[in-house]
Amino acid sequence: MAELVRKVNDFLSRGLWRIDLTSLDNFKAFIVRLIRLILTIIRELNERELNLRAMSLVYTTLLSLVPLMAFSFSILKAFGVVDSQLEPFLMKFLEPLGAKGIELSDKIMEFVQNMKVGVLGTVGLVLLIYTVISLIQKIENSLNHIWKVTKGRSFARRLSDYISIILIGPVLLFAVFGLTASLLGNSITQKLSSIEPFGAIITIFAGKILSYIMVSAIFTFIYIVIPNSKVKFRSALIGGLIAGLAWQAIGWGFAKFVVSSTKYAAIYSSFAIVILFMIWLYLNWLIVLIGSEISYCHQNLKFLSLKKQAYQLSYRLSEKLSLLIMYLIGYNYYHDKDRWTLNSLVDHLGIPQSDIHNQLKQLKNDKLILETGDTEPAYIPAKDLETIKLKEIVDSVRKNGEERIMRDNKYPSIPEIDSVTDRIDESIHDALGEENLKNLILSRNGI
Repeated sequence: MAELVRKVNDFLSRGLWRIDLTSLDNFKAFIVRLIRLILTIIRELNERELNLRAMSLVYTTLLSLVPLMAFSFSILKAFGVVDSQLEPFLMKFLEPLGAKGIELSDKIMEFVQNMKVGVLGTVGLVLLIYTVISLIQKIENSLNHIWKVTKGRSFARRLSDYISIILIGPVLLFAVFGLTASLLGNSITQKLSSIEPFGAIITIFAGKILSYIMVSAIFTFIYIVIPNSKVKFRSALIGGLIAGLAWQAIGWGFAKFVVSSTKYAAIYSSFAIVILFMIWLYLNWLIVLIGSEISYCHQNLKFLSLKKQAYQLSYRLSEKLSLLIMYLIGYNYYHDKDRWTLNSLVDHLGIPQSDIHNQLKQLKNDKLILETGDTEPAYIPAKDLETIKLKEIVDSVRKNGEERIMRDNKYPSIPEIDSVTDRIDESIHDALGEENLKNLILSRNGI
């Protein structure tokens, strides 16, 4: 038995990842990819501590919910939408809470109606916007953590992107729900509803399928827009579809087994509704984070394995990546083409964003490139191309992480070992000589 377990574990951790998918037919290749994806997702979920981030988002949501809804409702009212049309959105979200959801919805709407954005004044309006933006920033930080993005948006870009989301998001959301309501209220649809089995089909479509499609679309939108990373639509859609399915299933289970229980009312009395609301918020944020994790694993599956250490560049590949990045940046700069950004480099090289970002950061620290102040920062050479020596680029990688206290003269020394490392350094410098980036660029006609 122990030998069987060892063989299975060895296959899942090594053998599965060494299978050449090009030698398999489409169905077998799909099965292998699916198993790899499931195992990777399980591993990543165990390491991410998403439950802690979900709980943090619950706290921020409780502080931001009323200001967010007040701000969104004020925007929608400018388009002629009235409160009676807005309340169903909130009730739909709180539907798993049953009768308590209706009670809570009425309370929240009362708070929102009492908060008059127009009479808050400049300071009050700024604080209101700040509260809303802080929630979106918290969501971005959580999704950036999942996508291994160490650098968030710049302040200018954050301000413009967040305000765009706040202004456009509610309008698009209401437009989708309004279009759905119009479709279901159409005279032809009404006539078909009176004829069986079309009535039952339309009821199922309107109550379950259409709701699932809209929820999945919202999740997909979040996964594409919020992270400060280039998320492919297909990966975001897969995460959104699974998150939407999980939302429907957990909503049913929550209403069936949690809300219907009398234990919460007996223990917490009038506070039961608050406790249930917080649990429901926690489950929602957990679903959002898990869906984002699925999107990340799907997009970066080829860089991940079942081992604890995810895809990691060797020193040799790090040197190659730095030379590639410098070449691309220098080439476009010399030929006056579009400047490279982090996202465009990720798209072009097909390498995880975290690795490219780390190399860019090191090259910037070593004053080989500069970051522009654009909304989406671009990169240009920090000095004339002919003055950037290839050995400088290689040294930038090889000395990455060396601190003042860990210089050679502070490190344990043995003459024989020092002689070996010195010869390695000399051989690299001799091989590269005085070659510079400009000559490398001019050595070929294109990328």
